[in-house]
Amino acid sequence: MGSFRSYGNRLNWRGAIPPAIKTLIIACGVIFLGQTLLGMFAGPGAVKWVWDTFGLQPFAVTHLFFIWQPFTYLFLHGGIWHVLLNMLFLWMFGADLERAWGTRRFYAYYFTCGVGAGIVNVIVKTILDPHGHGTSMIPTIGASGAIYGVLLAAAIVFPDRQVWIIPFPITLPMKVYALIMGALEFYFGLTSGSGDSVSHVCHLGGMFVGYVYLRRSSFFYDFRNKYSDWQRKRLRRKFEVYVRDHQDKPPSNPDSWVN
Repeated sequence: MGSFRSYGNRLNWRGAIPPAIKTLIIACGVIFLGQTLLGMFAGPGAVKWVWDTFGLQPFAVTHLFFIWQPFTYLFLHGGIWHVLLNMLFLWMFGADLERAWGTRRFYAYYFTCGVGAGIVNVIVKTILDPHGHGTSMIPTIGASGAIYGVLLAAAIVFPDRQVWIIPFPITLPMKVYALIMGALEFYFGLTSGSGDSVSHVCHLGGMFVGYVYLRRSSFFYDFRNKYSDWQRKRLRRKFEVYVRDHQDKPPSNPDSWVN
């Protein structure tokens, strides 16, 4: 994806990995180690059972009611490079975000994006394959959906931070980098077909859910303001109708001295 470059502060190694990200890295690393040992001692069939049970398989969610899968798939990974790169990107884009927001809010956002991306993936693949003959039977694993949500948030909170595009000597503002990554995911999602092993739907789903989560207050206030404007216009029309209907009538209780 890229490298996140920040200016103005020396690297504090003791605080280089904030608590939530440290916990997520440890959890994913331990679970990946367990997957590896399971494959070594119990064979590939055992690992496949783990992926089918705890990965995100849309058909299993909608027909077998494996409702835990949109959460558990975030902790499974398909290989050493898969888990290493995901955790590296999580740290690069999420460390300053957690420091700015705090650990609790970061956790809430991370899992909202990850679970939301999983639900989007289930909906899209169930629509495309409702009877479970193709993509809705393939399990999705990995934390990428949540990480793409973190990338979007970093672009919103730190829009002008520079990203170094490894290995090229090029830097881009975070907001431009996030836009490019989203556009690429959309393009590959349309053109890659079922043979691509990357879940572009999950990546885009994480960004979409993250955007809705971050803008939820604006959506609420817009709705509230539109509702208030509608109420004022309605009351104004009622008042205008009342004035029109009563403008020619005499007062209901005229004074006695009026002839």
